[in-house]
Amino acid sequence: MAMAQTEEIARRLMAAAPELDVEIVKFEPVGDRDQTSNLLRHGGKGGAFVGEIRNAMRAGKLHAAMHSLKDMPGNEDTPGLVIGAALSRDPPGDALVLRDGVSMDDLRRSDGAGFKIGTNAVRRAAYARKLFPAIEVIHYRGAADTRVRKLDNREMQRLPGGGEVGPADALIMARSGLERVGLAQRIACDFSPLEMLPAAGQGIVAVECCVNDWQTRKYLALIDDPAAHLSCDAEREVLWVLNGQCNSPIAAYSTIADGEMTLTASVLDEGGGSFIEVSGTGPADRPRELGRAVGLDLLHKGADANIERSRPE
Repeated sequence: MAMAQTEEIARRLMAAAPELDVEIVKFEPVGDRDQTSNLLRHGGKGGAFVGEIRNAMRAGKLHAAMHSLKDMPGNEDTPGLVIGAALSRDPPGDALVLRDGVSMDDLRRSDGAGFKIGTNAVRRAAYARKLFPAIEVIHYRGAADTRVRKLDNREMQRLPGGGEVGPADALIMARSGLERVGLAQRIACDFSPLEMLPAAGQGIVAVECCVNDWQTRKYLALIDDPAAHLSCDAEREVLWVLNGQCNSPIAAYSTIADGEMTLTASVLDEGGGSFIEVSGTGPADRPRELGRAVGLDLLHKGADANIERSRPE
């Protein structure tokens, strides 16, 4: 999936600037090499998928790097780096994938009793427990197509500390990820933002580069989607204010209409019992101010307690 995203960026750059000679450099970060451990072992998604690539940019080995925006840490500075482009947003929502023999009617009738739903995201696990209080959420990692294959084959999932869990009856995954690997037909249910608010930046591909590399920044500006970049700034500001990692139980999603941005953000505890949500509206060209206001309102309402409960001791 990452390679398909990178190839799309290369195509857009060469279409916008035919004089460019774009070379794709493939990385296999630790998050891909280790498909079993909890991502917190590697410093969260940021350490697992972003850290090594960022170091290569700082060392001059890369001019730019592609990231799924939702995988980029929002609670820390990135000295010397800047998001040079945000591509137009893909469908940002989450979706349910069922194994053969399980239907949505089964899930609705039982309210999830006896079902195992796989996800590695604390946010998705919290929403799943809120929507289906009787379900069992199990740790489930891997590339999108790999996870679906394991679901279909009823394979057990290895746990970070040893042992196995499963097999899963369903998975909660990003719709955009399923589309990118050609598995959109497997979606049994799309969750609306009212049911499951997306992660900050979900559906947006970001291209990062060195802040002082003005030539690269000039080219990346040619493929930047202004609306997606505004949403990027607003949603990531919520993470910054809350000191939330990309795998904290924080959701944030913004829309723009007639020059106004509406931003909704929520913080859940991992068990799905506590749910705090805030919405705000402001000028679309001042996204960070809106993100800061929404984040501070969440803190005022006690969101920091939910976040702290999700952190490892």
